[in-house]
Amino acid sequence: MKSILSAALLLVLPLEGLAGTNVHNIHWSRHAGRRSTSLQARNNTGPSPYKLEDLYRGESFLNDWDFFSAEDPTHGLVNYQTKDNAVKKNLAYVQDDGTTVLAVDDFTDVPVGGKRDSVRISTKKTYNGGLFIADFWKMPHGCSVWPAYWSVGPGWPEGGEIDILEGVHEQETNQYTLHTGTGCTLSLNNVRVKTNILHDQCASTPSDNRGCSFTDTDPRSYGKPFNMIAGGVFAHLWNNEGIKMWFFPRGEVPADVDAKQPNPDTWPTPVAFFSSKTCNMADNFYDHSLVLDTTLCGDFGGPTYVSAGCPGTCEQAVANTTIFKWAKWKINYIATYQLN
Repeated sequence: MKSILSAALLLVLPLEGLAGTNVHNIHWSRHAGRRSTSLQARNNTGPSPYKLEDLYRGESFLNDWDFFSAEDPTHGLVNYQTKDNAVKKNLAYVQDDGTTVLAVDDFTDVPVGGKRDSVRISTKKTYNGGLFIADFWKMPHGCSVWPAYWSVGPGWPEGGEIDILEGVHEQETNQYTLHTGTGCTLSLNNVRVKTNILHDQCASTPSDNRGCSFTDTDPRSYGKPFNMIAGGVFAHLWNNEGIKMWFFPRGEVPADVDAKQPNPDTWPTPVAFFSSKTCNMADNFYDHSLVLDTTLCGDFGGPTYVSAGCPGTCEQAVANTTIFKWAKWKINYIATYQLN
């Protein structure tokens, strides 16, 4: 779906921190077709109400996820690769320690305005709720780079989109966003999150594709600062009450998460909470595939390139092979849980 950009300014409502950088000021869908505040929260390994459903790790990212190889729907300067090509070109592989790497080509000369090889994968299995925990050692970043970990349903935007980890260039913090059909908004009443609200309208239309969103206030949630601490964990809980999201930097991950016995009731305040009181979950989110990708420039990265302080043009950046040394996902695991 082609995005048509809105010139309207975003609503920014500070809650428990400072506002994000200028590249947060508008959001485009990627549609295809906290810190722990108590030792008890970190160390609670008591009984979990959730049971492990799927554990994606190592080769399972290559075997249990589909490789998308069509034209990028967000108009990025990338050639998404088939599984065979991604493996052959060393853009998708498993390290000896079991870490899965998904990379942008950082060894081929590309002309200005040309496209660079990259990878986009999505789960063969679909989900209608649950607890999702993603542990990343590293994430892509750099001028022109637009990475995301997200999920999407059918008939976009009617089936919904959940953006858990997303940004462009060297933006300072992560952005959390929902995209839906009509009738879904972000409630501003009794919101308890450690982030800032960017926009309260979740419905995405051709004239306004921003979705409803929060921006994190922790610089460790995105890009180079995230990678400098060996990453961390993003978790989101999707149920009848809404969608809650958490970010745990490395060293502050709750022990129950590491023990595969997660209990969100013991975790600190989430970084994002999209309440079902103003957005019916069943009507707006269904049959979601999890997605990991890295595109370049495109509908989000292109218009924000100059304001992000990047040199030259976005097309010139794509032609600069050295930028993409850091454009790599290094994934420990992604786990899905359901209530016992």
